[in-house]
Amino acid sequence: MSEYLILGIILIVVVWFFNRDRIKNRFYPVRTKNLTIDQQFNSDKREREKEIDRLLSKMGKNGIKDLSAKDRKRLDELSKK
Repeated sequence: MSEYLILGIILIVVVWFFNRDRIKNRFYPVRTKNLTIDQQFNSDKREREKEIDRLLSKMGKNGIKDLSAKDRKRLDELSKK
């Protein structure tokens, strides 16, 4: 009987481990914030600046040659905004 109890506990722990994100989202859903237009604009601007900084730091010492074609295209798109 105790073997079945131990096996059941292990099974419950394994199932919980692999489904913890689903369980968390079911009981504690992510709530979206209601931002004003200014707050949304500033948030978008910060995200663009972070991405530009990431791409520029990726360039390193060799300049634009370090970037892939996809990264160069994204940098061009972000710099036009």
